[in-house]
Amino acid sequence: MSINLKDQLRTDLTEAMKARDTLTTSVLRMTLTAVTNAEVAGTESTTLDDAAVLAIITGEVKRRIESAGIYTSAGRQELADAENAERSVLERYLPAAMADDELQTIVAEEVAAAAERGATGPKAMGGIIAAVRARTGGAAESSRIAAAVKAAL
Repeated sequence: MSINLKDQLRTDLTEAMKARDTLTTSVLRMTLTAVTNAEVAGTESTTLDDAAVLAIITGEVKRRIESAGIYTSAGRQELADAENAERSVLERYLPAAMADDELQTIVAEEVAAAAERGATGPKAMGGIIAAVRARTGGAAESSRIAAAVKAAL
């Protein structure tokens, strides 16, 4: 039985605490808090699956990237470096990025499948993006997928 992502975060948090790694401890605590907040949001408490936890981690990485850019443009390099360090901790949990040629192959297959169903042109873009996103499983960013689909159409 494989360990789920949330349990892996908890295990790594315990190891970071034992190793007195303050950066990793802090980042993992914030991430687990975000996961817990998402689980208890709404009218009913739920348990998130790995895909939902991965989406939260991806969102946290994007926030760190945006913050680092803002700090860099404001001349606060020490704060940008701190955001980048936190991002590097979170990126350990993201799947490896998909190669461009692999993404192009999937996009071409989905465009062909959509054309067989009679969906062509810009109107088919949303459906194709959703199909590609499902096949890539988080290994490609949404912006990359959208750009590849737009170029293929």
